[in-house]
Amino acid sequence: MSHLDHARTLVAALDDAVATATSHLAAACASDGRISTALIDEQQSVAYDLASVASAVASARHLLDWGERGETEALLALVHAADVAVDLKARASGREAAWGLPADLLVGEAEAIAAGRDPGVLDDLAARVLATGEAGARHLPEDLEMVRQTFRRFAEEKVAPIAEHVHRQDDDIPEDVIKGLAELGCFALSIPEEHGGFASGGEDELLNMVLVTEELSRGSLGVAGSLITRPEIIGTAILKGGTEEQKARWLPAIAAGEKMCGVAVTEPDYGSDVAGVKATARRDGDDWVIDGVKTWCTFAGRAEYLLVLARTDPDRSLGHRGLSLFVVEKPSFTGHEWRTEQPGGGLMDARAIPTIGYRGMHSFEVSFENWRVPHTDLIGMDDGLGRGFYLQMQAFANARLQTAARALGVMQAALEEAVTYTKQRHVFGTPLADYELSRAKIARMAALIAACRVFSFDVARGLARGDEEAQLAASQVKQLSCRVSEWVTREAQQLHGGYGYAEEYAVSRLFVDARVLSIFEGADEVLALRVIARTLLADALQG
Repeated sequence: MSHLDHARTLVAALDDAVATATSHLAAACASDGRISTALIDEQQSVAYDLASVASAVASARHLLDWGERGETEALLALVHAADVAVDLKARASGREAAWGLPADLLVGEAEAIAAGRDPGVLDDLAARVLATGEAGARHLPEDLEMVRQTFRRFAEEKVAPIAEHVHRQDDDIPEDVIKGLAELGCFALSIPEEHGGFASGGEDELLNMVLVTEELSRGSLGVAGSLITRPEIIGTAILKGGTEEQKARWLPAIAAGEKMCGVAVTEPDYGSDVAGVKATARRDGDDWVIDGVKTWCTFAGRAEYLLVLARTDPDRSLGHRGLSLFVVEKPSFTGHEWRTEQPGGGLMDARAIPTIGYRGMHSFEVSFENWRVPHTDLIGMDDGLGRGFYLQMQAFANARLQTAARALGVMQAALEEAVTYTKQRHVFGTPLADYELSRAKIARMAALIAACRVFSFDVARGLARGDEEAQLAASQVKQLSCRVSEWVTREAQQLHGGYGYAEEYAVSRLFVDARVLSIFEGADEVLALRVIARTLLADALQG
């Protein structure tokens, strides 16, 4: 059998195993014909593992068609499928009954698993990766490849040279980086043409954003890779729920890069549990008065627009139905602390939260006291009352895809650092890259990157088409890419030995930057349990 035939065998078996386990768990978590969150919570370990495996299996499935494009691609598809199979067996081992799977799980696919884990196969794949520094070709149309190369050059010329300084000094992002990206249209990628953006509704609309994000994150996650995220979130919320006047007022300025954006949703006691937020907005004539504290507001200092989720209905029993979204305008500030006041006593006060990585944009805790916002800045105005939670959730679907792209950029940078270092570094008189274990690590790193990249490309096109299943896939690719980015950067750091722990080597920055990816835009566990597992189980229960 060919490499790709073995990969197809594994993916078919993996799909069957996930379907069986999902149906089994759905039956265990059903109450009155619906999936019960309480019952899922009683089996969180199995539900989390099932969601994680399902995301990995989905990526392996998407890799199959791409694997037909060449021998390198087929090798990557096989190695990834084999590793996913081993992961499933390990997660289910000793708990087969809870999964509804047989004790001899995947025994019939032993030959295919062995083919994907064969040292010779890994060595062959590693040789190809070591020669190029890439996890296979991207196979993009000419226009998209031109976009990718444009932003790659910008990242290499403007972002990478300052990445270490910004990281070590926890400095601000230089204005020339922001200005340069604005001139390239970076902030206009997902905003429709009629509002000053580049989005024309085509299938590749979001793929442009994925490509740009990966290249900028390859240069630096904190300096450039995350600059698109907040405009993406705010822009989507305005497009989905804003009035025509609001779209005309806000979107062109965002698209042109004239107004930077921040998001103020999370609170000290409410992170992924967004529906529980306490910050309030009370109506006072033509204004709303906001009080409360928001945290992890990335880029909130430099931003002129803050997307603020607040409770506009004092009846807390309404939960998420009492929340609304505001675009709050403020002055731009540099540094780690800022404060601004309004005539009449309104106050916005903020301090940056020190972090181990993801520096440059700064994440702030922001306090609002009697801060007045005109009713015209409530997204949707009267029609937007109580819709804040839904608009925010819709906005975060695209943001999750964008976060997967950020993880891709960090992983690609780590792979390149590992390839360069292992070829140059000699241990016991032999280049590190010639050792079998080093080559196995590099092969597996590349297979994960290829799987996440192809999955991201397909999700981007699915979301642009409006495919219903793409919403779940966006959560899956985010969960998978962000989780495995920690392993990829860790292995790259390990291949550097002691120097991987030294700040003078970029791989140490990549390692701490990757750590945040599984936390924001939907924490790994919450995304797995509340979104992926719940959706899979509900679909299985319906039939």
